[in-house]
Amino acid sequence: MGEVRVDKWLWAVRIFKTRSLATDACKKGRVSIGGVTVKPSRTLQRGDIVSVRKPPVEYSFRVVELLSSRVGAKRVPEFMENVTPAAQYELLELQRISGFVDRAKGLGRPTKKDRRDLDQFAEDMPEDLDLFDWDEDWD
Repeated sequence: MGEVRVDKWLWAVRIFKTRSLATDACKKGRVSIGGVTVKPSRTLQRGDIVSVRKPPVEYSFRVVELLSSRVGAKRVPEFMENVTPAAQYELLELQRISGFVDRAKGLGRPTKKDRRDLDQFAEDMPEDLDLFDWDEDWD
């Protein structure tokens, strides 16, 4: 095989689920070859190191063989070699352990701790506190 586009190769070796996801990653600057971000149409050569940033990890793969059509998962090692440093996997493990630390305050579903804090706050409110005087005439 002579030349293969980087987005097509990333899809073929199952780094991305669809080719359009691979193309989008290239357009957003998340794919680089030799430290230089590349466009989806960039062609690959054997021996190139392709880096793919999927926050918080940056994966690195060595192109062993060029490929333009998708292959089964068992055949993927024939076409690429994972050369991602172990430190990147440690970052992934740390994030997995930490849970929802990155969740912005006020966004998404409350955590169990948030719910308990709300319950505690509601219990601490005095029961005789009447915020509104419902007896007033609103005319």
